[in-house]
Amino acid sequence: MSLTRRQFLSLAATSMAGSLGFNARADSEIKPNIPHRSIEMPLSPAETLMHTTVRLECALKDGRVSTGTGFFFSFKVDDNTHAPVIVTNKHVISNSKVGTFVLTKSNDKGEPVLGSTERVVLDDFESHWLKHPDKNVDLAVFPIAPLYHQAEAKGIKFFAPPIGEALLPSAAQLADLSGIDNITMIGYPNGIWDEKNNMPIVRRGITATNPKYDYNGLPIFVIDCACFPGSSGSPVLIFDQGGYLDAKGTLNLGGGRVILLGVLFAGPQHIAEGEIQTIEVPLVQVPISLSKIPNNLGFVVKSSKITDFRKMLIPNG
Repeated sequence: MSLTRRQFLSLAATSMAGSLGFNARADSEIKPNIPHRSIEMPLSPAETLMHTTVRLECALKDGRVSTGTGFFFSFKVDDNTHAPVIVTNKHVISNSKVGTFVLTKSNDKGEPVLGSTERVVLDDFESHWLKHPDKNVDLAVFPIAPLYHQAEAKGIKFFAPPIGEALLPSAAQLADLSGIDNITMIGYPNGIWDEKNNMPIVRRGITATNPKYDYNGLPIFVIDCACFPGSSGSPVLIFDQGGYLDAKGTLNLGGGRVILLGVLFAGPQHIAEGEIQTIEVPLVQVPISLSKIPNNLGFVVKSSKITDFRKMLIPNG
């Protein structure tokens, strides 16, 4: 599926003038409470969560190719309508000339058909994204309703369950965090993915700073997790099954939590110098190999900043 900028803006205008989205079924979003697996639910919450991300490949204006992570999110317009978007970082799509991503198709029952995909190619990729107005917030969203409308006109439906606003942490949920919590990050480190099944890579870690507070006065926090290029734009979640410890150290057995804490956007690295050649002649420059080694820390934009896009997408919402 390929769209020119003119075609995309035409479809987007139609969507904006109408419902700003698509009529999402009530069960199309990840639920904040984790139900037991049942016959009526072919995918577990974990399996469904692994379908919420999308691998973004960008052909840059300087000729290079980069990869990053995006994830499906939806803003509620009313009880029957949502405005669906892809969320990523500004720097992921910066200076991109052509963008490519792959969507998994669904069957008549709304279930994913693994291995059956649609490749989407968009020219002038960066222009299709809405960027957060704050320079300190590395977030951008892509209104995806026009692509859904175009696909449905051809009889194609996609399995792209969005993370909904219900999974954004409330004040009570943030207060209930211990400060050292297990986190789950889903994405495409170094562009690695299960290409055949269009599935991402899942990593685990812990919060390195308390998400209740703004790290160095910015709306971010830090995680202790292996973060590599390509992971930018990954959703960072609390995904507890079977029980968890709250801020008071109370063990909540049998309960589960799914909370979208934020979006990975950067990770500190240190540089290791290694000589690749030994030259004993004085005053001659020695070639040095510089290796960038990740500190296994990641900087995460708080998910509350995603809500800033609501007014941009739904002026009266």
